[in-house]
Amino acid sequence: MKHLLYLVLVVLVGGCSSVATDVQEFNVSTADVPAYSLGSEYRIGVEDVLAINVWRNPDLAVTVPVRPDGMISMPLIGDVQAGGLTPAQVTADISKRLSRYIRDPQVAVIVTQLRSHEYLSRVRVTGAVRTPVSLPFRQGMTVLDAVLAAGGVNDFAAPARTKLYRKSSDRTRVLQIDLDGILTEGELETNVVLKPGDIITVPERIF
Repeated sequence: MKHLLYLVLVVLVGGCSSVATDVQEFNVSTADVPAYSLGSEYRIGVEDVLAINVWRNPDLAVTVPVRPDGMISMPLIGDVQAGGLTPAQVTADISKRLSRYIRDPQVAVIVTQLRSHEYLSRVRVTGAVRTPVSLPFRQGMTVLDAVLAAGGVNDFAAPARTKLYRKSSDRTRVLQIDLDGILTEGELETNVVLKPGDIITVPERIF
């Protein structure tokens, strides 16, 4: 039985490594690509919607938008600063202020709608496509989905040299996408799932 499990693990690891090598990746200077991505620690913005719950105190549960002044309103404690802070910071502040009225309050702050950062999270398709677009990010969206939303490539495109730019906190990753193989041969190895802020660039042919 142990030998069988070992063989299964070897096959799985080997399969994963072969897929990973299909998408070529290299780094570029962060100055080369616009920074359209959310940071690793989300900071609440104006018009974001927060769901706040206090354990065993349903009367204190609220779902509220962040006002233009960055504040939200809570029962018992009134206005609370939320704009510019992380959910963890808002949770700590509410817990501290509620502790005057409730023994050891257990508070949960969840951002249910990212309205303030919707623009930053968009996926963009540029270059030799029929209609360059800026798309709202959707969970599960792939390179093919985004390119089709842009009307596909135009007559001057070099889809085999398509690149996907992905900004992280400390660097920009560039993934080489074989869009030609995706569109004409159904080769989906580089049809990667997109992340918020991704930029797809389809270059033109060199005549």
